[in-house]
Amino acid sequence: MRKLTFLLRPSWLILGVIVVAFAYLCFTVLAPWQLGKNDSTEHRNQLIAESVRAEPVPVTDILDGDATTHTEWRNVTATGSYLPESTVLVRLRHLDGAPGYAVLAAFRLDDGRTLLVDRGLVAAVDGTRPPAITDPPTGPQRLDARVRASEGVVPDKAPSTQDGYRQVYTIDTTQESTVLGTTLTPIPTGTDKGGYLQLAENQPGAYTPTPLPQLDAGPYLSYGLQWLAFGIMAPLGLGYFVVAELRARRRDRATPTTSESTTIPAEDSTAPATPNTEARLADRYGRYR
Repeated sequence: MRKLTFLLRPSWLILGVIVVAFAYLCFTVLAPWQLGKNDSTEHRNQLIAESVRAEPVPVTDILDGDATTHTEWRNVTATGSYLPESTVLVRLRHLDGAPGYAVLAAFRLDDGRTLLVDRGLVAAVDGTRPPAITDPPTGPQRLDARVRASEGVVPDKAPSTQDGYRQVYTIDTTQESTVLGTTLTPIPTGTDKGGYLQLAENQPGAYTPTPLPQLDAGPYLSYGLQWLAFGIMAPLGLGYFVVAELRARRRDRATPTTSESTTIPAEDSTAPATPNTEARLADRYGRYR
């Protein structure tokens, strides 16, 4: 065990703590984070693919159904009419790679409940201000749309009125209800985020539809496996350097210097090491072994 006492040196102790902490983070934080994103992406892609193939259902079926059922991306139909003067713009969106806005409105169903509707995207004028937004059509309408979960709110970005439009930074049913001063019914999505409707193409009052996400799993699985590999390699690397240090120490003790061979008589092989030998055996980290 005395051969391993060098591991109690501060430099080795610090290195050991760093390696253990890094490996712990790899297995408990970094790898699960990436693998969890891979699972959620695959689940989302599966829901989108199923929704493309599924026949639309009345949105009232979802409103009156099981609130724990995952409904995001479901194709639905809604009948009712748009509320006048209910336009809200969402800032910091993009259309074909250029700055844009998402256009929101309130839609009252035939049964009296009011839903938030994402009408689609419009390009910004000169990249800095919204274009003229036409009001949605009046009178009874039938909409084909998808259920989307609210995005939540950004605490330090409050709603405002600019260029003659009420503007927000995210699509959130609760926030838009406050901005409009109208009670909006969140669509159950199976999560704690109430949903809204995202119009399909060529629907009454629709602009350019928000594109569906790309149906690929992304790099998250490979990233997760890489973190697991790093978590395994780090302790192995530390073990390699410990073994290399032991070998170097054994080699230093076994190989005499030139000055030792000339100053120590052959018959006195048990003589203590000279100061030159002690200096050569000095620890590479600044202390003697």
